[in-house]
Amino acid sequence: MVSKEKTVLWIKRALQNKKRIIWSGSIGFGLILLGWVAGNLNWELIFHKEPVSVPIVVQPIMYDGFEMPIDSFDVETISIRPNQMPSEILLDRGISLGIIDRMAKEFVTVFDLRKMKAGNRLNFYYTPDSLHQLQYMIYEKNVSQYVVYNFKSSLQVSLKQKEVITQVCYTEVVIKSTLWDALVDEGIPISMVSEIEKVFQWMIDLYSLNKGDRFEFIYENLTINSESIGIGNIFAAKCLYGKRWFEAYQFEQNGITSYFNEKAESLRRAFLKAPIGTIHITSKFTNSRMHPILRIRRPHYGVDYAAPTGTPVVSIGDGKVIEKGYNGGGGNTLKIRLNNTFTTGYMHLSRYGSGIAVGRSVKQGDIVGYVGTTGLSTGPHLDFRIWQNGKPVDPLKVESPPVEPVDPKMRHAYDSIVKVYQAEFVRYKQEGLTSPNSF
Repeated sequence: MVSKEKTVLWIKRALQNKKRIIWSGSIGFGLILLGWVAGNLNWELIFHKEPVSVPIVVQPIMYDGFEMPIDSFDVETISIRPNQMPSEILLDRGISLGIIDRMAKEFVTVFDLRKMKAGNRLNFYYTPDSLHQLQYMIYEKNVSQYVVYNFKSSLQVSLKQKEVITQVCYTEVVIKSTLWDALVDEGIPISMVSEIEKVFQWMIDLYSLNKGDRFEFIYENLTINSESIGIGNIFAAKCLYGKRWFEAYQFEQNGITSYFNEKAESLRRAFLKAPIGTIHITSKFTNSRMHPILRIRRPHYGVDYAAPTGTPVVSIGDGKVIEKGYNGGGGNTLKIRLNNTFTTGYMHLSRYGSGIAVGRSVKQGDIVGYVGTTGLSTGPHLDFRIWQNGKPVDPLKVESPPVEPVDPKMRHAYDSIVKVYQAEFVRYKQEGLTSPNSF
C-alpha cells in the first residue's frame, strides 16, 4: 500500500505541474495574439507625423433680452411696489447714498430716477462669487426701452432701445359678441381697436357691431424677441357691417397719409360717426318714447350714449359754437353749427371743454364737453342730437359727405396699389391663411 505521506506529495506535484501548464498556455496565446495585431495594424497611420485634430465643443454664451451675458452673473428681478422709493431699493442692495444722488442728478437727462413706475421691473446683475457685488441694474421703462446703470467702475447710465421687428401680416375676425373678444380669440393685440377706429371711424360705430360682422386686415405686426408688442400701419382693410361691405386702402398724397375706398373716395368724412368713445347706446331716435322720469310718452329726437361722468365728448365736425348754457331738462347744453345744413347738440354735460364759448370755432375731434347727468337724467349719459335744415334727424342714419378724393393725377398709382391688395385678400382666402402670417 502507498503511504499517506507519498499520496500528499504526489498531489502537490500534480498541482504545480498544472500551474506550469496554465501559465505556458497563457503566454503562448498572448504571443499569438500579439503577432496577429502586429501584422494587421497600419503602422504608417500610427506613426504619421501630422497631429490628429480633436474637435473642441464651445458652449455658446447665453444673453437675455437686454444683451447681458446671463451666464456671467447672478440675476435678480423684481417688480416695483406701489409707493416704493428707488433709494430704498438701491440701499438694500449696497448702493451708497452718494451714488444714488449722482444717479438722480447727473443723469436726469438720460432718465429721471423719480419717474420709475410701480409695476415696472428692475433687473440686478451680481458677481457670481462670495462677494456678490452689484455690477449692473436695468430698469424696464416700457416694452421697447430700458435704462442700463453700470456700477462696475465709474457710474455710467444709458437709455437703450430693443430691436423692433416689423412683420406684414393678415388676419380675419368674425364678431360673435364684441370686437375685443374677436381680437383676443385670434391672438391679436387689443391695440388693434384704436387702429381700426382710425380707419373706419367715419363709417362704422365699433360699439354697435352685430354678430356675423367681420373684418379683414393686412397690417404691420410689431414684435420684440418674437413677441407681439402692438400694431403698426393698417395697409388695407375690409369690413362687412350689417349687409354692406366697406373697403379701405392706405395712400399718401400731398404729404398726408389717409384711407380711401375702392372708388378712390376718401373714407374721411365731414362728420365723425359718434361724438364719444367707449359708448353704449341706451336710447335711440324715436317719435314716441316713455320718458324715464316724467313717465309720459313723447318724442326723443336724439341718441343716448351711456358713459361714466367725465368721459370726453368731441365735436363730430368743424363748426362754430352757437349756444352754451343750462337748458332745463337738457341740463348743461351745447350747440354747434357745422355748416349751413347741419347743427349738432350735446346735452346733460357735467362741464364744458376748455375755452368753449359762444362764437368759438372748433375742429373735428376737439373736446367740447364731458359726460354728466345734469337736467332730467337717471344717470350719466350724453344725449346727442343733429338738426338738418332746422329739423331733427336720426344721428345714426345721417350720411356724412366725404372730403377730397384721390387726386386724378395720382389715380393710376392708387389703382395699382388697390389691385395688389385686392389680389392679396383673394390669395389669403384661397390658401386659408390666418394671422400672424407674413407674405
